[in-house]
This record gives sequence, structure tokens and C-alpha cells, in this order.
Amino acid sequence: MTDTYVGNPRNLQPIGIFGGTFDPIHFGHLRLAEEMAEALALDHVRFIPAGTPPHRSRPRTDALHRLAMVNIAAADNPRFVVDQREVALPRLSYTVDTLRSLRTELGEDQPLCLLLGADAFLGLSSWHCWQELFGLAHIAIAHRPGFPQSTWKDAMLDILRDEIETRMANPEDLNTCPAGLIVTRPITALDISATHIRDTLRAGRNPRYLLPDAVLDYIQTHQLYLPEPA
Repeated sequence: MTDTYVGNPRNLQPIGIFGGTFDPIHFGHLRLAEEMAEALALDHVRFIPAGTPPHRSRPRTDALHRLAMVNIAAADNPRFVVDQREVALPRLSYTVDTLRSLRTELGEDQPLCLLLGADAFLGLSSWHCWQELFGLAHIAIAHRPGFPQSTWKDAMLDILRDEIETRMANPEDLNTCPAGLIVTRPITALDISATHIRDTLRAGRNPRYLLPDAVLDYIQTHQLYLPEPA
């Protein structure tokens, strides 16, 4: 992996990039974004709902509904911004292409931080053109407290090999260059998943307190994730 590092002459605050299917968005997503924004001194976090993600089966919920739910969930937080560029794509949405688009739009010296959960990072080497990610953004990994160090070590060695020492950084380093560093932060462990919420709704149970009330209202109004027919 090779990167061309450019300084940050304007001392720009990093921008967090948080992608996902958000099918539906829930408090686990929102808390990750909030804690990472605070810990890394991010200017803001951009939520980017996927249109057609390549790593999993096509979401059953239409992208416009998922985008609407993210807009609702992010509406009352001034550090949250919703970006719809992937939803509008007529093809698979790859993270590397999204970062290239953002880099073109925001400039070469703007620090970008791709926010990943630990599980996503462990599968990074299977992503499309994953080596290019380090030339486009920093990688900020959110993990639950007590995440096994042996798991981290194996993943780091697999992905970074002999570059661990040069890439591992502290949060205050993220605004010294636009891309290429890795930071890890423990966040509050919330055992919430979109799969569990969908299963709960399809079973006719109430997922209240797992996601914002306004998002649940939207789901019920538009009859999303309906119970399976008997």
C-alpha cells in the first residue's frame, strides 16, 4: 500500500463518514456516531445510506424509505448530516467510490474519517479496492470495551502487515493529514441490531426503545417490516 500524504494547512477538523444500509437506523448507529464525533473532535458525521450494498443481499426496504428514516433520526443533532449520494446510484455502491466522490467534492487537504464498527474492520480485506481506502480517508474503529486484543492483533497483522507502526495514531493526529491513519476507540456497548428490530416487527412485537420513536412512527405509518403472514 502506498499513500501520498498531504498536510492540512487550513487546520480543518476531520469529517466522519458513516455508511450502512440503516435498515432501519437505530440507537446503536446513533450512539456510535455521537461518541466518535466527540472522541475524535469531528466537525460532523455524514450518514450515507447504501443504495445497493455489495457485501450483503439487497435490502428488502426501499432505499428512499431507509434514507427518510436516517433523515428523521439525524434531524435533531447539529453534528449529523445526511448524504444521499449512494441512494441515487443505479449500481452497486462501493465505499471506495463514495470516498473518491467526497474527496473530489471536499478537496485533497480535508481530513476524512471512515467510521467502522470492529466487525466491519475485521472484514476489510474483502472489500472492493480496500487498499485504496487508506489513501482517501483515515479509518476510525469503534469497538465495545474489552474487545479481545488477540482479535485486534490478528486483524491488524492481516490488513496492515508491516505498516502498523506508521498507521496507528491518536485522535489528535487526525487533523495533521487528510488520510492514512488508524485510530481505535471503545464506545458504549449497545446490543442492538437492525436484524433483531426487523425480526421483532415481523413477529408482531414492539421494538420501542431500540430506535427513535419518530423512526418507529415512520415504520408503522408506511407499514414496513410487516409481520409474516400466517
